Amino acid sequence: MARTAVLGLPRVGPNRELKFALESFWAGRTGAQELQETGRGLRRAGWERARAAGIDVIPAGDFSLYDHVLDTACALGVLDPGDYFAHARGTATRRPLEMTKWFDTNYHYLVPELVGDQRFALDASHWTEPLREAAALGIRTRPVVLGPLTFLALAKGDKPPLESLVPVYVQLLGELAAAGAREVQLDEPCLALDRSPVELDAYAEVFAALVQAPVELCLATYFAPADPRVFALPAAELHLDLVRAPQQLAAALDQVPGRLSLGVVDGRNVWTTDLDHALDPIDTAVAKLGSDRVTIAPSCSLLHVPYDAARETAIDAEIRPWLAFCGEKLDELRILGEAVDGDRDALLADNRAVTSARRTSPLTNDPSVRTRAGALSAGDYDRVAPYPSRREAQRDRVSLPELPTTTIGSFPQTAEIRAARRDLKAGQLGAPEYDRFMQARIAEVVAHQEQLGIDVLVHGEPERNDMVEYFGEQLHGFAFSQFGWVQSYGSRCVKPPILYGDVSRPEPMTVRWWQYAQSLTSRPMKGMLTGPVTILQWSFVRDDQPRRETCTQIALAIADEVTDLEAAGCFAIQVDEAALREGLPLRRGEQDDYVRWAVDCFRLTVAPARANTQIHTHMCYSEFNEMMEHIVRLDADVISIEASRSGMEVLDAFTGSLEYPNEIGPGVYDIHSPRVPSVEELERLLELAEARVGRDRLWVNPDCGLKTRGWNEVRQALTNMVAAAHRRRAAVRA
Repeated sequence: MARTAVLGLPRVGPNRELKFALESFWAGRTGAQELQETGRGLRRAGWERARAAGIDVIPAGDFSLYDHVLDTACALGVLDPGDYFAHARGTATRRPLEMTKWFDTNYHYLVPELVGDQRFALDASHWTEPLREAAALGIRTRPVVLGPLTFLALAKGDKPPLESLVPVYVQLLGELAAAGAREVQLDEPCLALDRSPVELDAYAEVFAALVQAPVELCLATYFAPADPRVFALPAAELHLDLVRAPQQLAAALDQVPGRLSLGVVDGRNVWTTDLDHALDPIDTAVAKLGSDRVTIAPSCSLLHVPYDAARETAIDAEIRPWLAFCGEKLDELRILGEAVDGDRDALLADNRAVTSARRTSPLTNDPSVRTRAGALSAGDYDRVAPYPSRREAQRDRVSLPELPTTTIGSFPQTAEIRAARRDLKAGQLGAPEYDRFMQARIAEVVAHQEQLGIDVLVHGEPERNDMVEYFGEQLHGFAFSQFGWVQSYGSRCVKPPILYGDVSRPEPMTVRWWQYAQSLTSRPMKGMLTGPVTILQWSFVRDDQPRRETCTQIALAIADEVTDLEAAGCFAIQVDEAALREGLPLRRGEQDDYVRWAVDCFRLTVAPARANTQIHTHMCYSEFNEMMEHIVRLDADVISIEASRSGMEVLDAFTGSLEYPNEIGPGVYDIHSPRVPSVEELERLLELAEARVGRDRLWVNPDCGLKTRGWNEVRQALTNMVAAAHRRRAAVRA
């Protein structure tokens, strides 16, 4: 009989229990014991939920207090586990580890830093303790371990050869077996990236050594098609992501020596699975291998989805049945398992009704939006003048100093601000009172920036709950959950909008707030917008049409806002595309098509702007080397990027053989850490940036928005940033 399995479970808690426990611990209100108890409770709840749903293979060791890559680095002796949170968040005297996106998801991992002659020393407790916890509850679990290839690929620094990790992984597998594990899930998503024959040969040798351990190995790949050579590796089970890469099934069936785990339920999106469609590959695999060699699973860990769609009673009653969060996906797996040999008409009747209703609903189709998108021509994607002419027009309109200072957009979201938004939604605060409160917060932010001497101001975005959710709430085609939180990194949780239908903008979204902020100052005030690709990437996106079509609809809606801001007198409009690179397909052969249409959507958004309107964009956690020609084609007047954790190394991509011709603002301090860098540290980073870019094209700004930081550290950090910029202005040009 086919079995069911889950590769990983959500870990923040249905009510963000982990977030609040971490923040209480960091603030010193609670101790390590209380934090660990919260973790144990969340693990227990996840296991019991999976058992109650009838799942046969339940994960352990996938839970983390901050990040599973950091956990692995500590467990392998690369980092000191006693400094766990210092590695993640930094301290007053040390920088945190670099942080970047987990493949093409919106989850962030911490990048381990390896040194020459790297030594490894195992502490297996991260996996053995939860294994024993689950066993004490009468629940047999499968430990989830990040594999050696992926660990090394995700790390930076002086990387040792892959075979150097064999002894420590063999030891780990042995200790897991001694702790009661019968099988271990070895996560190797990097096997789904472009791997050379030499790399695959090396991995085959390593894997041959690992399978000698006294446990069965389930080799898990996901997010893209695995190289066909992976199919023949001697794994007891091979997991394939058939949502992202259904085409790999046929070749795998001919080569896989053990069980085949079919990832047919989307682990990254929230839509109810078409179970008839999911059964097609299951039936094919069962016919070829027999049901005892087939496992039915999500495409990847369920870390990327919220807990329960059933709680979302505020979502339109027509849309809600279309949704499947973690709880519903567990039920889908159970139904699929029963349907292999069961009465499909009875088992699938409800699912068939929901699937049909969604497919034919008028909520998903707006003819006017489709007509507008269909009428686009090549000229709709171009600014009215090339960059050199625009730069001259913008400098004629507004005179800025060398090394102009600015920030990325948001300022601290205080408890008072969040309470005002809650009170407005609850009807406890009227709209006029809410507006007055927010205007007062904007006035404070403007006054602080003027006092600090910042050159191009922002209004601070106090009225915005999230840079995507705020816009989605004002656009047609989006729904919003109350409890749909997912982990972005550490204690940072996001609640992505649910993009279910065609997108349009019924009225201006930001203009009145910008007008009020600009009325308070003679300095230029940036208009702040989120770009179409980022709205797409940071939403749960409809899966019933190509993503390019959905992104084009969003671009047209945001372009309307650009036009209205400009008409109101806005000089600088920032269209953030923080997520542009994270949407990049993992296989190189698929990347050019994505980047082409993604950049087209940005260009479509800003094309209406006049030559003397300065268009900014912002990107974070990006490595640009392989896509510089596309970054250049964005043609933003100013691009700001995350750069501080890399020590400005990211700028090398902008000064290589294909030099970025426009203006650049490399972030000079990391806003994800509470540490405040000194003036001297910031000045050194500016010197490094100036050596690469040149003073004429250089802006000075933080890495990202300041929403999650406290006012005390923001004031001091920005004070130091402005002081460093003034020092560099006064320095003799190189």
